Amino acid sequence: MVEAAKQLIRQRGYEATAFSDVLKLSEAPRGSVYFHFPGGKTQLAKAAAEAHAHDQVVIIDQAAAQASSAVDLVESYLDLAREGMVASDYARGCGIAPLVIDGAARESADLGETSRRSFAQMIDRLAFHFVVLDIDQTAARVLADAVIAGVEGALVTARALHSPTPFDAIRAALVSLAASGSPKGSRHKNG
Repeated sequence: MVEAAKQLIRQRGYEATAFSDVLKLSEAPRGSVYFHFPGGKTQLAKAAAEAHAHDQVVIIDQAAAQASSAVDLVESYLDLAREGMVASDYARGCGIAPLVIDGAARESADLGETSRRSFAQMIDRLAFHFVVLDIDQTAARVLADAVIAGVEGALVTARALHSPTPFDAIRAALVSLAASGSPKGSRHKNG
């Protein structure tokens, strides 16, 4: 049910996602949603946002494992986001942003905290890898913030334009930013 909710929130937003849609997509029995999520839609959305953040951290770690520089990591992460958007035919957005955009995070302190924590986990993980890849800690944090903000903006504008060009534009800008903070010949440090 969490995966179904995550998928629907990414496609439709928080407000347009109903329990009935989650049940239909997940093929779960009606009673199970209330058994597993007695806190209702808020609890299910929280679990979906946490799952999305976890998935993104795994993607970041996988991209970092293959990167020999901050530029490589930025390129890989942006390329994966672009490919995902194109593969979804511009239907898939972020699993966290709708909680903020639709106002759910404002109406529920729990969803507000989950949104902040989820984005922070992604930013922190990128910043960690940028430091491992020889970026100064302050610059690594700025770059990580810019990457997540850039991807979030590209997700929205690519959907609106039905085009991957926002990903291409933000990729070029972020690669330039990453290159300015990376020592020449930087190599991935093991351990």
